[in-house]
Amino acid sequence: MRSETPAVPVDDSAPGDGLVKAGVILFAVGAVATLVTVAPLFLGTDPFPTVAYLVSMLMGVGFLVAAAGLLRSVAAQRRQARQASAVPAQPR
Repeated sequence: MRSETPAVPVDDSAPGDGLVKAGVILFAVGAVATLVTVAPLFLGTDPFPTVAYLVSMLMGVGFLVAAAGLLRSVAAQRRQARQASAVPAQPR
């Protein structure tokens, strides 16, 4: 019988992944708030208070946070590629 080695979790997260995930969540909250604040226009009811419109601004904030995470990830990949190309090849 062969013994199984326990699975070790691998950390595959890049430097900007957390910002992208947070940006997606903020964008989704803002998108839902935007739909909620536009609904009274179609339903003919009273509009929501100003706070609801401010929450809908999270859509743009989420987009900017996700874009910052994407740029951070790109910068880290470029830095890693630059370091890899700077190491000379080892002769065999």
